[in-house]
Amino acid sequence: MVRSNMAASVLKRCVSAAVKVKGLCPSFTARRWLLSAAYTDSRPWEEREKDPQNLALLANLMDRTYDRNLPVSSLTISRFVDNISAREEVDQAEYYLYKFRHSPNCWYLRDWTIHSWIRQCLKYGARDKALYTLKNKIQYGIFPDDFTFNLLLDSYIKDEDFKSACSVVEELMLQEAFDLPSTQILSLNALGYFLATRPQLSVSEERAIGASLLICGLKQDNTVGLSAQLLGNALLGKVEIVKGIHAVFKGMPLSWVRGYLGRALAVMERVSAASGDVKLSKDTLDQVSHLLQELSSTSDTDSSGEESDVQDNKEEGVDEDDEAEKANLPHYVSRFRELSSQLESQGKVDAASFQALVTTLAQQNLASAEKPDLEQYQSRLKAWEAEKRQLVQREKDLRAKAEQERRERLATKAAAQQA
Repeated sequence: MVRSNMAASVLKRCVSAAVKVKGLCPSFTARRWLLSAAYTDSRPWEEREKDPQNLALLANLMDRTYDRNLPVSSLTISRFVDNISAREEVDQAEYYLYKFRHSPNCWYLRDWTIHSWIRQCLKYGARDKALYTLKNKIQYGIFPDDFTFNLLLDSYIKDEDFKSACSVVEELMLQEAFDLPSTQILSLNALGYFLATRPQLSVSEERAIGASLLICGLKQDNTVGLSAQLLGNALLGKVEIVKGIHAVFKGMPLSWVRGYLGRALAVMERVSAASGDVKLSKDTLDQVSHLLQELSSTSDTDSSGEESDVQDNKEEGVDEDDEAEKANLPHYVSRFRELSSQLESQGKVDAASFQALVTTLAQQNLASAEKPDLEQYQSRLKAWEAEKRQLVQREKDLRAKAEQERRERLATKAAAQQA
């Protein structure tokens, strides 16, 4: 019943579209995009070879195929997504993406279909759907390439929705997709601007932000990258002290070795010993200082009720080694103060905020980072089109073969009846 209603709804949309004239060209505003207009220009994508389809017929085809417990082809779901022409049809496509992901053909969702899905969501004001399916990637199979990630991330930065932008960065971190310099710059911008709002973070948010800062920061060997590593390690160290090491690395591409606060101090030591102009931002050091003060205050409070906390710790998965790491907190605090003073005396504390530093990084490096991305994207478009043509030809060949076999069966049956 749900599937028949879904197909009927698509049919209604298609009939309605046939009698209305709708302006589908998106309006552009004067608001600034972090990425250049050339990077976000949809014309190369829109100018590819079209394959017009009736969504109602496609929906009906997929419903009947699933009812017969047969797999829907990757071309069919690709055609459905490519032919979205209104916001309501995005919801229909979401349903069929889910169905495809839970079908025998789930591994064959094409990269160009994922790219098309994100573009369609952005085009028809359904960016929330793009983020939802991305965060629920296991259920929908949405694993974008770097360029597609950048388009979604940039759109959130443009609208100053830095919390949602950081949700995209979290997915980049979970998929370990910080390979492109452009992605690194966009991600650090999103994190920097979000942290500049001084948000009140939950433990899970501290873990996600910390891991994103650390993993992305490791890709940048400069003041921005090292400041990100420092704060990232510190946030993860806070989670480790409060919840134990298992709460840090479980479900994350992170080390299970204890001592994240110690690794934060190691970043400071590395900057102190480094030659050149590398520094740490002052506001990052201030945030780490505040974090350590908060942990010290909590530790002092907990020590007064130490016996009653033993059972709670066991329930939270905090073991003896975690407690031993927690006992190192006074040393970490003392060492942080020493290193802070040392960096200050060496002139290795940058007065500029982390937010200002990531903005400068984008202004200086993003344009040059875009060029290889665009070249790769053009090559990828050609490869996608070539692969799609091969699939279409294979589909035609299989249909012709099936038709020939059907005719042969009918001929054989007719001959048998005549005999």
